[in-house]
Amino acid sequence: MNNALWMTFPALEALPDFAHRFTLRHPDIDVNAERAVVVERLWDWHRRQAEELGFQSASFCIAEQVHGREVAVVSAPRSEIIPGTDGLISNVPGLIIGIYVADCCAVYLADPHTGAFGVVHSGKKGSELGITTHAIEKMQKHFGSRPKDIHVQLSPCIRPPAYEIDFAAQIRQQALDIGVPATQVHDTGLCTALDLHRFYSYRMEQGHTGRMLALLGRQA
Repeated sequence: MNNALWMTFPALEALPDFAHRFTLRHPDIDVNAERAVVVERLWDWHRRQAEELGFQSASFCIAEQVHGREVAVVSAPRSEIIPGTDGLISNVPGLIIGIYVADCCAVYLADPHTGAFGVVHSGKKGSELGITTHAIEKMQKHFGSRPKDIHVQLSPCIRPPAYEIDFAAQIRQQALDIGVPATQVHDTGLCTALDLHRFYSYRMEQGHTGRMLALLGRQA
């Protein structure tokens, strides 16, 4: 489903009990500033996105994002940003997790068999470090997920020729290598750098830009 300010993905919409959203560029919010300022300006609008999906604002969890591979297991709502992490996984109904991106890829992970779900921030560095593989391994360890049951969705992200590295291809291969069926690995193929009317692009806007928000939760 597409909206002027957000989009959803058919592969995730087809899964019962999960709710998700990927926010787009907001034309009325000034984002020509440093990251911390921009995130603060976007915060109220982003929080409302979680509420529109049916989740309480107190159940909205966000990772700090340091371009690493650490994935946190979230078992209860956290009022503060979860430090040192680039990915979040959970199996708690009523909880919604979020990742910010602006050229990097937000990778959605959903297991309808166990109810486990996750979102990771995977750009050049995170993809090199194999954060998608790491997140799936943690879903196996903590929730009993099997790779063959997990559905993987890649968000819009920067891609060649706008960027010299095809980390979307790396992410897809990581999912396949750990055992996710090819029919359950989905990618929009959209490049953030090629459509600044819909997306923010860190590279094209030289760092002074907004952030898209990837949201995923399980209905209570």
